[in-house]
Amino acid sequence: MKHPVLGLALTAALGFSTPLLAGGAAQNIHVYKSPTCGCCTDWVKHLEANGFEVKVTETENLNPIKLEAGLTPALASCHTAFVGDYVIEGHVPASDIHRLIADAPKARGLSVPGMPVGSPGMEMGDRKDPYQVLLFNEAGQTRVFSAHHQ
Repeated sequence: MKHPVLGLALTAALGFSTPLLAGGAAQNIHVYKSPTCGCCTDWVKHLEANGFEVKVTETENLNPIKLEAGLTPALASCHTAFVGDYVIEGHVPASDIHRLIADAPKARGLSVPGMPVGSPGMEMGDRKDPYQVLLFNEAGQTRVFSAHHQ
């Protein structure tokens, strides 16, 4: 009788600890950005401060990268990144990227369209405009993944 309970307890403990262990390892993310964009550089620093190992490729022409990534104009922002099989567009908080990786939904990626003030890399004093992080699929359909400063 004790063996099934012990097995269940062990399974529960391993199940709960696996995301924590995975979260402790650095995630590789590849960012494509303009060489002159300061907010993109600040977003990269935000990622590094939150456990990501970042590779940066600077380019003057991001449009082919965005098109290949399946981004529509409505999803676009100033930089495009790739983590695993996911696309990350714009000033997505590192916490949302970590959640995306942990939850592994069937999706193409996350986007913060535009450049909302108060998002990572777009800090301007105490101003924090409300914004949403959108989860999008291959067809460009979206749903709200998270909301910030609401």
